[in-house]
Amino acid sequence: MEVTITTENIEQYRTGELPLVVDLWATWCGPCRMIAPIVSKLAEEYDGKIVVGKCDVEENDDVAAEYRVRNIPTLLFFKGGELVGKHVGAITEGDLRKKFDELL
Repeated sequence: MEVTITTENIEQYRTGELPLVVDLWATWCGPCRMIAPIVSKLAEEYDGKIVVGKCDVEENDDVAAEYRVRNIPTLLFFKGGELVGKHVGAITEGDLRKKFDELL
């Protein structure tokens, strides 16, 4: 299950017990829409192991600024409260699955 990441709650999820993947996206972004089903599928598969969140950069531009996100989609990977990885652009399901597995 995906959660909605906002300016108000990102810190709570980032410092939580489970690793966190944040998908920064916008409604007008074609590549964002292309990877959305992949992110959703993996969010279900890794439920209880990894928290997967969606962050709309139009509504939460300060989150994008804090993590120096200049292009979307951008996926941020957190473990133990620290940013441990970042991916910019579209990604295949297999490659994203590898990144999820590396977080565990």
